[in-house]
Amino acid sequence: MMILRAEPLTSAAFLAFGEVIECPSIPGRTYFEDALANLRPKARPSISLTVKDQPAAMPLRSTTMERHEFSSQSFIPQQAGRWLVIVAPHAKDGGPDMARARAFLAGPMQGVTFGANVWHHPFTVLDAPARFVIIMWRDGSKGDEEFVQVPEFTVELP
Repeated sequence: MMILRAEPLTSAAFLAFGEVIECPSIPGRTYFEDALANLRPKARPSISLTVKDQPAAMPLRSTTMERHEFSSQSFIPQQAGRWLVIVAPHAKDGGPDMARARAFLAGPMQGVTFGANVWHHPFTVLDAPARFVIIMWRDGSKGDEEFVQVPEFTVELP
């Protein structure tokens, strides 16, 4: 079974998969222009709110990955503790390339934007129930989201 060790979420480490959205530490506005990528002209912006009430048991074991082939997807915390960001690039023969998967440990003031067509694990919180804003583009077709089964993998915390 593949074991991923979560590493700290940083902009540089996550760059191949999308953008880290961090709350500014000083007053002022920060723009995240790449958080709104849309590859379908008829898709509409979608803002949703999610509450995850059950923290994951660690080490995490999973067989599921998902992607949004034509849309970025941003997760922005409203109230959160630590949470996991698990990503994988697209494999040459289709599906997620789990041999190159990575796990990141995000803090309560960090959000992410998954780039369009980036495989990622479903939203996973660690410390306590959490509330997030999710922003993406949808057109109501099956291209909005895709879930696949992958060989079982484990994520361990540092």
